[in-house]
Amino acid sequence: MKPRIDFYTASPDALKAMIALETAVSKLPLEKTLIELVKLRTSQINGCAFCLDMHSADARKGGEAERRLYTLSAWRETPFFTPRERAALAWTESLTLLSQTHAPDEDYELATSEFSPKEMVDLTVAITTINAWNRLAVGFRKMPQE
Repeated sequence: MKPRIDFYTASPDALKAMIALETAVSKLPLEKTLIELVKLRTSQINGCAFCLDMHSADARKGGEAERRLYTLSAWRETPFFTPRERAALAWTESLTLLSQTHAPDEDYELATSEFSPKEMVDLTVAITTINAWNRLAVGFRKMPQE
């Protein structure tokens, strides 16, 4: 694929806002490993090679097990994820595929059984942020470094 617009240089003000949002997400009191799983699962769904490359490396640096990374796309069929992670991943899929799922009550109830109201908002903001990054990277064909 051929890269399109370099969105970092094309609109510095827009990217400042995105970076500020990402900075805020990084300071949320959710588990960093959970956030990386959310970023990876969202990027898998959205087909964002750049984000998959970056966040899988970040997850490994953070101590994430290779086995869990390899099976993340099939998380429902593995015993490798905690109930809290499963709830976050279900909510991630529901919001990332919003036009198909409409955020069903089942996924919401599962998530609220594991996350406080504040954590639900924090998790949702994290999911929203990586979806926004995916749309920039996929839309403008940002390529992983070789």
